Amino acid sequence: MATAKTKRISINDQVVAITQQCSRLRKSLDENVAREAVEGLKVLESSLVRVSETLVPFEQQFGHLQALANIGQVVNSTLEVDEVLQIVMDTIVRLTEAERGFLMLRDERGEMTIRIARNWEQESINQSESFISRTVVQRVINEGEAVLTTNAREDPRFGGQESIIAFNLRSILCVPLMVKTELIGVIYTDNRIRTGIFSESERDLLIAFANQAAVAIENARLFTSLKRTLAEVTELKNLMDDVFASIVSGVITADVQDQITLCNRAAASILGHTSAEIVGRKIGEIIPTFAEDIMPHLETVRKSEQPVVGLELSHRLPERGNVDWRLNLSPLKDAGQKTQGVAIVLDDLTERKKLEAQRGLLQRMVSPAVLDQIDPNSLQIGGKKVDITVLFADVRGFTAYSEKHTPEELVAVLNRYLAAAAEAVLANEGTVDKFLGDAVMAWFNAPLPQPDHTLRAVKTALGIRDAVAKLHAEMPKETHLDFGVGIHYGDAVLGWIGTERRLEYTAIGDSVNTSKRIQENSAKNQILMSRDAYERVKDQVDVSPFAPIAAKGKTQPV
Repeated sequence: MATAKTKRISINDQVVAITQQCSRLRKSLDENVAREAVEGLKVLESSLVRVSETLVPFEQQFGHLQALANIGQVVNSTLEVDEVLQIVMDTIVRLTEAERGFLMLRDERGEMTIRIARNWEQESINQSESFISRTVVQRVINEGEAVLTTNAREDPRFGGQESIIAFNLRSILCVPLMVKTELIGVIYTDNRIRTGIFSESERDLLIAFANQAAVAIENARLFTSLKRTLAEVTELKNLMDDVFASIVSGVITADVQDQITLCNRAAASILGHTSAEIVGRKIGEIIPTFAEDIMPHLETVRKSEQPVVGLELSHRLPERGNVDWRLNLSPLKDAGQKTQGVAIVLDDLTERKKLEAQRGLLQRMVSPAVLDQIDPNSLQIGGKKVDITVLFADVRGFTAYSEKHTPEELVAVLNRYLAAAAEAVLANEGTVDKFLGDAVMAWFNAPLPQPDHTLRAVKTALGIRDAVAKLHAEMPKETHLDFGVGIHYGDAVLGWIGTERRLEYTAIGDSVNTSKRIQENSAKNQILMSRDAYERVKDQVDVSPFAPIAAKGKTQPV
């Protein structure tokens, strides 16, 4: 059950109550019967009155000290500036019995501005009622001492001031807010109705309270500034974390003891561990083989204080197999340029090197001009009709040779002959379409136009002849094989043929088949070309006529 809180009765009130009881008792006695008792009560009353008069200032001082203790606890109970200011102002108005109270603080420009204004009803004062004596405030600011006036209108220091007269200001008490030797603001209280409500006792109390309040206000302001700075630092850290996490390259930092202090998401992925598993551990504990290769370079960076750039290392990881990494190592320095550790930027080149190897292999199979036509974003199945010169070349005698040798020996010999043919094609900027067993197919004038494409095909055939002759000079006699070449000019459909899962850039058409049939009818080390092809180069080559060929699949001799 809740009960109302009773107000503490002061010692002086108790003395006054006893004095009144004595007075009533004395009046009730018959002076004639109990003269001595009546006189004794009179003496007691006089003594109690004197005691009461003596107790009043002491009890008031005690009340002020108790109020200061309570105020110190209240104003330091929060570090929010606005809450501290309101508590300070409401407490001042209550203790001094002022009508209004204003707390002014220096702003960023150094000017005194009213931060909070409260009245005796603990309500905020609006702007229209916030008229104070700027003269009194300025005096406190200039001298750094409290100003007390019991009646400003009659005070010779301020009586003639317009604000005193215009706003009917009477009792005024204004004290400085000091933090060490710096004045950070003032506390201003007044009463526009009554005079003499402030005394030196209220002044001393307000000065003592202002000293506590100033410290509390400054602490609150520092706390607010710290919170703002912390928020800015946190925002900056979050931004840096986002940037750090979004970096494609792996980033690792380690101190002078080789203990990892930082690891971004990319580095964790490259190393195959989570960041939590990496940070705080020694470099050598993460991937021992990696540490063996990198530690000498880390030592070099520490001693020379110079970065190591473009270091490439290869490793074999159980879960990934062979991996290729590129590292850049840089010293980490503090504000005094003292090295505190090393930063490692790590890039995984495994996929890139794999693609480069695949492209290198593809370049050996397909003309670079064809590779340049490959656009994964616009690749479409199908082709277009173009005029091309087609060349077929095959190795003669290979079937007989294969009967006497192992598959490994066959492949080794065949690759040398096919490579010689392919090099001759590429030397004349032709396109190697495919290898068909011991034969090679190539074309010219696509995908890039070549006005002299037929002549290029003839030069390629001659290049194959010369390359084979060179091979014969280098290889054992038992590996000497011959060749046959067929060349034809005509139209064909050129493009991407197949499915989305398996595509081939090739030429299809009767001209391709005709070139193949011509090559099949060529003798050992013989180059045959169709009349259509010859008509395009007849002024540039020497030829001998050849009997028409009854080519397979053709109704008329070629």
